[in-house]
Amino acid sequence: MIRCIALVAFFIVSDAIAQVPKAVDIRKSLVRITATSQEQDYKVPWNPGSTTVGVGAGFVIDNNRILTNAHVVSNARFIVVEKEDDPERYPALVQFVGHDCDLAVLRVLDKGFFQNTRSLGFGGIPAIESPVTVYGYPIGGDRLSVTRGIISRIDFQTYTHSAIDSHLAVQIDAAINPGNSGGPVMQDGKVVGVAFQGYSGDVAQNVGYMIPTPVIRRFLKDISGGHYDGYVDLSITYFKLLNPAERHALGLPDNEQGVMVSSVSSEGSSQGILQQGDVLLTIDDHPIASDGFVQLDGERVEMPEIVERKFKDDTVKFGIWRDKTKQTVEIRLKGNWPYLIQANHYDSPPRFVLFGGLVFQPLSKNFIDAYQIEDLRLRYYYDYFVTDEIYKTHPEVVVLSNILPDPVNAYLSDLRFQVVDSVNDKKIRTLEDVADAFAQKSDYYVIHFVGSVRPAVLERSAVEQARDRILGNYNVHKEQYVERGLTH
Repeated sequence: MIRCIALVAFFIVSDAIAQVPKAVDIRKSLVRITATSQEQDYKVPWNPGSTTVGVGAGFVIDNNRILTNAHVVSNARFIVVEKEDDPERYPALVQFVGHDCDLAVLRVLDKGFFQNTRSLGFGGIPAIESPVTVYGYPIGGDRLSVTRGIISRIDFQTYTHSAIDSHLAVQIDAAINPGNSGGPVMQDGKVVGVAFQGYSGDVAQNVGYMIPTPVIRRFLKDISGGHYDGYVDLSITYFKLLNPAERHALGLPDNEQGVMVSSVSSEGSSQGILQQGDVLLTIDDHPIASDGFVQLDGERVEMPEIVERKFKDDTVKFGIWRDKTKQTVEIRLKGNWPYLIQANHYDSPPRFVLFGGLVFQPLSKNFIDAYQIEDLRLRYYYDYFVTDEIYKTHPEVVVLSNILPDPVNAYLSDLRFQVVDSVNDKKIRTLEDVADAFAQKSDYYVIHFVGSVRPAVLERSAVEQARDRILGNYNVHKEQYVERGLTH
């Protein structure tokens, strides 16, 4: 399976500094990044988590900034950067981060860091079979290494840092080893990509990926306003119209044009504009082939690539076939928050509420991975959260994730991993609802679960008496963290 590499450089260990082309003095541009990170602990959400140290690469770009991968600096508590031929370690901060595209920009606190540095410019998408040069700091040495590879494929790939976002990626015919991320991939003196992920050796040999410049340029333009809005999405599914009989039944001509909309998300950009059964003929006046590809900048790319290059509140125009007539519609683009339940999340503590020894948490990918959930009901809520529009009734699926055993919650262990439906007849839609329900004064708190007749019942006086005992016995220093839900 694809795996993210959280350290730096590319391909094989090498200290071949002498091989660096004279036209590109990479010493003035490349930086070594050391990040001390604190891993989130979803099983013990009040626990600050263990610390780890990772090494990555970055490079200087315009306006005294450093570009690197998001996964190099995710969950970082302290970051230092180093220049070639300079023994000093400079503290740095994450200025902007895009977890959906695995890119980040760092700001160095000491402005003197940028003396004698050289910012790198960006090129285009390299041609298939063309050579590229990759710079970084692979494991096995502390000094700059340079290696070469050949462009072997340009395609959409899942970016494993978020685990759910797919963007344009460029494949290189060389393996990416541990310690690979953040280094610039160069061609003709210009950056054509950032090394970021590869296959493990038991899956494929000599296969690595870089983030190409269309993705990089989009990220840099997005943050130019002082905030990162992230990617927009049509929030539809569609299928190819390759079958002639199917096209004839729809009244379409035999010109191999168009794909059919199969679903429209109610929280997405296309809701109320596109409909199931619409045939998409053109996008921004680019004809859509029956396999979903369009011609863009002289290349044949998948239709979503046009939307990939747009921003929040931009519009996209479709020519469609509906009721056997041609129509034109325009869509204002935005993100789609329900998809985020299946994305990895970083840079903030796990959200939870602890009450009477019962731990409540919202369902998320981090939660699923931490607990290795196999419960069929929870798997349904997670896997079909978007397609079955579960978010309409449960914007957050709140789960009784754990029970800290105490006399106050005796005999409730069978209710673990149940989905909370209500507390004292108050419907639970978000984790904030749970916190609010327990903040209300009541002699008893009756917690009902989806699909279960048996409730969990806590007596307020007993909970108050047990509070200090539970906090002390389980070394709990914080009873809740409810900020920053997906719906916010």
